[in-house]
Amino acid sequence: MVMTGEDRVTQTETSDFDLASYLKEKKQLVEAALDQSLPITRPEKIYEAMRYSLLAGGKRLRPILCLTTCELMGGTREMSLPTACALEMIHTMSLIHDDLPAMDNDDYRRGKLTNHKVYGEDIAILAGDALLSYAFEYVATQTRNVDLANLMDVIARLGRTVGAAGLVGGQVLDLESEGRADVTVDTLKFIHIHKTGALLETSVVSGAILAGAKPEDIERLSRYAQNIGLAFQIIDDILDVTASTEELGKTAGKDQRDQKATYPSLWGLEESQKQAQALIDDAIAQLSPYGQSAQPLTAIAQFIVARKN
Repeated sequence: MVMTGEDRVTQTETSDFDLASYLKEKKQLVEAALDQSLPITRPEKIYEAMRYSLLAGGKRLRPILCLTTCELMGGTREMSLPTACALEMIHTMSLIHDDLPAMDNDDYRRGKLTNHKVYGEDIAILAGDALLSYAFEYVATQTRNVDLANLMDVIARLGRTVGAAGLVGGQVLDLESEGRADVTVDTLKFIHIHKTGALLETSVVSGAILAGAKPEDIERLSRYAQNIGLAFQIIDDILDVTASTEELGKTAGKDQRDQKATYPSLWGLEESQKQAQALIDDAIAQLSPYGQSAQPLTAIAQFIVARKN
């Protein structure tokens, strides 16, 4: 039997917590909510394109983190599920646009043809735009039993995360850095804190805010999320070198082909793995005040550094 990354972490990293079952349960919850959130209506083509990418699978890590931190801070899944769905809509938008010929020009995502290869570049751009706008509408109209100030805080954080101060800013610097030999570790860190880490951090922090967490808890969870976000990207860079296209579900070796600066290109594979593990260790340390209640977040952090795709 071939073990998945989730199975490895469950068996080797967490002796008394079944991460694989936890992720499966939460993923099924998210998948069902996403399916219900976006029915097909007229014009059918745009809704089909939106659903094509939104329901294409994936780890659903961002919505799961939102649900998990909300529950850790004493909230309920009902409070955080609309935001969890919105986070996946925003993430999906970023993937659709990132795959476009004007960006990373990729043909496959999650083992399927990318959105623009199926629906054309014009519809792919519009599908991403529609998912982004709908994400905010969905949070605002579907969230229940949450303090209004906390809800407004979450909506503002979502906006900042996806804009020039977050994902868009990281993407711009990433594009500007392609083919350059003078990209430093600091620049690379800036790119990925904004392009990848910002949405992961918002996923964690949003769940806590919705539950009414105290400022000190939000600060701890922010540090946890910043660490796992950067570790996630380092592992992504490593896998681009070491994994196959079939394992990744997207084109392997693209970073080198596109002459992108990556952590392995600057540090080497061994040092990159060490740096990722150090970040995960620090992330887990932030969870110490929560004891056994933080087991899911601890296991997810360990999963990030052990994953194979």
